[in-house]
Amino acid sequence: MKDFEVKTVLVTGAGGFIGSHLAERLAELNAKVRAMVHYNALGSSGWLDASPWRDKIEVVAGDICDRDSVRTAMQGVEVVFHLAALIAIPYSYRAPDSYIRTNVGGTLNVLQSARDLGVKRIVHTSTSEVYGTARQVPIDEAHPLQGQSPYSASKIGADKMAEAFHLSFGLPVVTVRPFNTFGPRQSARAVIPTIITQALNGGVVRLGSLHPTRDLNYVSNTVDGFLRAALEPAAIGRTVNLGSGREISIGDLAALIGRLMDSPITVVSEDQRIRPENSEVERLLASNALAASLLKWQPAIGLEEGLRRTIEWVKANREKYRPNTYTI
Repeated sequence: MKDFEVKTVLVTGAGGFIGSHLAERLAELNAKVRAMVHYNALGSSGWLDASPWRDKIEVVAGDICDRDSVRTAMQGVEVVFHLAALIAIPYSYRAPDSYIRTNVGGTLNVLQSARDLGVKRIVHTSTSEVYGTARQVPIDEAHPLQGQSPYSASKIGADKMAEAFHLSFGLPVVTVRPFNTFGPRQSARAVIPTIITQALNGGVVRLGSLHPTRDLNYVSNTVDGFLRAALEPAAIGRTVNLGSGREISIGDLAALIGRLMDSPITVVSEDQRIRPENSEVERLLASNALAASLLKWQPAIGLEEGLRRTIEWVKANREKYRPNTYTI
């Protein structure tokens, strides 16, 4: 990781959950970090506002949908980590056009600007949602892509645009495909903070479907995968899963969190939280064999330890959540 010293890097979506952790890790590695955050009237940089590394990070406000913003942020950059995206699956049912504009159009802006400016490496962020319900497990990178929600369809489009720019123009793109990343700072739209905050608030936990399984990976593991993907020459043009290789149902996850919190919980399945029947991804379980062989990557933090760390962080930051509100 010493290769990041004095390297100029851009992180798009740097004010968000994974992006803020990645920007901080790059600053810790003495990279010259530029963070692109979404412009807002409050001048907020998201999670970077309170970051202990804030003074070592250059923040640029803009809009990933605006090519001028992207091109300005990318000037003089060697490596781009592209994480900016709309990610909430329930909201994608209500506003699919915004997902196309942000996830496909925004990615196109990044790719075109990188090509024009001669960027040396683009690490593009995919998602395990592009696989849809597993047809076979574990899911390797050759698994068919299935757009079971407008969100996943938009990410398939973004992934294919990255692939096209590599094959058409030789753009040095690596696509990393995280499975279900969790940890401190994750929003209440995700299942783990939803379970923890409701458990802290009284023991009744309201969720959607309880039987689907997910492959959960602690955020520092995912960040490490991003960094390795940016350094490995053989990764250019490839798509690489970042998953734990372990699956757990949502119902069993809630029970596990309850045990770790020493807090008996009652789980209630609510209709408003359930995806449309054919849109639900029933099973996700990653094969991380390619990441192990190509990137020399393995998850260092397991599920239970990652949950303990996340529980402690949520306990210390309860004011940032509204446990009685269903956030889409």
